Amino acid sequence: MTKQVVVFMGGWSAERDVSLVSGAACAKALQQAGYSVTAVDVQRDISGLLTRLFPAPAVVFNALHGRWGEDGCIQGLLDILKIPYTHSGLTASAVAMDKPLSKRLFKDAGIKVAEDKIATRGEVLAGGIMGVPYVVKPLNEGSSVGVHIVQHENTLPFAEESWPYGDRVMVEKYIAGRELTVAVMGDRPLAVTEIMTDHNFYDYEAKYAQGESKHTVPADIPQDIYDETLQLAALAHQTLGCRGVSRSDFRFDGKDIFILELNTQPGMTPTSLVPEQAASVGISFEELVTWMVDNAECDA
Repeated sequence: MTKQVVVFMGGWSAERDVSLVSGAACAKALQQAGYSVTAVDVQRDISGLLTRLFPAPAVVFNALHGRWGEDGCIQGLLDILKIPYTHSGLTASAVAMDKPLSKRLFKDAGIKVAEDKIATRGEVLAGGIMGVPYVVKPLNEGSSVGVHIVQHENTLPFAEESWPYGDRVMVEKYIAGRELTVAVMGDRPLAVTEIMTDHNFYDYEAKYAQGESKHTVPADIPQDIYDETLQLAALAHQTLGCRGVSRSDFRFDGKDIFILELNTQPGMTPTSLVPEQAASVGISFEELVTWMVDNAECDA
């Protein structure tokens, strides 16, 4: 019997548009692999969503990005329904999305993190919150949504009315250096990619717009740094209790490697890093999504 797969995509987070592209690409590849696929644009109407899930599919392929789809909320619902799903479970998803908590766990595991402090919007806007340069970011968003780099003392990262991400803000020391990222598939780190862009940093547009960033895979870095970055990505994946596919982002300042964050729902768009790394080690996009479906689980 053909395995029934429901692809969750869209949603209502700040990353909705990216999720729609990821979901469409994954649904197409799964159909080509022989699965019976239904794509569902997830909305806040939970009763309507439950209707779409009965009879229950064999697997949910979770292509949602951002809050509610990536932070343990949808994972908890699927756990209750006992429907296996791709990517990490409830706890790992929630912890990875909580930047202060995940950084604390990474530090305890021996992975270097940037110095940071949690402040209110008012404290940030009062100025002098940290010596420049520093980074301001939401506590629980992905894809660099809401991230600002402050380079000058008299510059404020946002206006009071233009910050929709809650009252508490993470302020983090800016780590200058090379941007590196590693996808982990199961317990296997795939490759190290170096990301270069003409933007101030690897922001939302640089991530998802064609031609706005350059990816070098494998990264042209010293072999010992390459190997250490692979090991740190695997350690980060294990520290948070991730499963399936994750992607960890790092900065190498010429001496030390710092983890920036771990993504439990990395992008699966045509410009995304995980499919690119998989291809670099001989895994096609169709093989990648098939593996993810075959290894789907739930925590019920």
